[in-house]
Amino acid sequence: MGKDYYKILGVSKTANDDELKKAYRKLALKFHPDKNQAPGAEEKFKQIGEAYDVLSDPRKRQIYDQVGEEGLKQGAGAEPSSGGMPHFQQQHSGGPGGDFNYAYHGDPRATFAQFFGTSDPFESFFGGGGQGGRGGFGGQQQTPMDINDLLGSFGQQGQGGPKMHNMGGGGGQNRKKARVQDPTIEKEVFVSLEEIQTGVEKKMKISRRVTGHDGATRTEDKVLKITVKPGWKSGTKITFSKEGDQSPGKIPADITFIIRDKPHPLFTRDGANLKFTYKIPLREALCGTVIQVPTLEGRKVGINCTDAVISPGTVKRLPGYGLPLPKEPAKRGDIVVSFDVLFPQNLTTSKKELLYDVLS
Repeated sequence: MGKDYYKILGVSKTANDDELKKAYRKLALKFHPDKNQAPGAEEKFKQIGEAYDVLSDPRKRQIYDQVGEEGLKQGAGAEPSSGGMPHFQQQHSGGPGGDFNYAYHGDPRATFAQFFGTSDPFESFFGGGGQGGRGGFGGQQQTPMDINDLLGSFGQQGQGGPKMHNMGGGGGQNRKKARVQDPTIEKEVFVSLEEIQTGVEKKMKISRRVTGHDGATRTEDKVLKITVKPGWKSGTKITFSKEGDQSPGKIPADITFIIRDKPHPLFTRDGANLKFTYKIPLREALCGTVIQVPTLEGRKVGINCTDAVISPGTVKRLPGYGLPLPKEPAKRGDIVVSFDVLFPQNLTTSKKELLYDVLS
């Protein structure tokens, strides 16, 4: 079923931006783990942060309303997504494209700090120093204000209510809003063994949202070029700094591409070596033969196997026909050949007797 973000915040599905902010402010202050030590408060605080992260963003909310939490996180209908997560499209033929899936960054304190503009708004609400830990206005101890009582005073600054920027112990100056960077976006790029052997350039097209200081938002396409060097290992990461969604007051996310090996019909990779299984008939395994081993270049190289019986555990090597070494691309690994001995499916009685006599 997935999470019901509207139920978590306690708002209707038609709630506007002001209603979402009011609901998040109230619940985030109530369940913040620094102030609420009750069991389950921290998990509730995380759910509140995730719900607000989705519903406060028009694009995420639209997708969530259509396909729910599971569809949102599996990429259904995502095009392009928001919150620092641009849509990817691979321009090179070397790997699959597809939408980038939404995932909550998992840090409700970052959402809290971004909303209030400080990592510890309680200090602003109650003031620092003084006696008893809270208070300290003019050196006199103050009775701590209940958080829920405080909520009712927001927006009443012209009617005698407390002003947030005048309640701290720092001389009444506004705190500067901290800029929070969106979490790093990771995208896998699949590369064939032939491309790993020679090196290749991959072009990845991203679509990101750019919000101007006037609040107007537009979609911008950009092509990022990845130069894959010969011999690169699966898992190699290439990061493009601050290429995510652009919006005032936020640091754009870094985009990291992770190189992955594309499955090959003949070989499996073992570092710089390539592993190949040769299917050999029983007669040739016993009597000897010259086998022809394929290579990444498309030609075949012979290996003389007439000097010994080939058993299922036999291994042969073609030195220098594997992949380049990442730090020494002029050198290459080997093709390591193992054998799958093919036994006859059935034998006549006369053949069995003949084999019995020969093998005896």
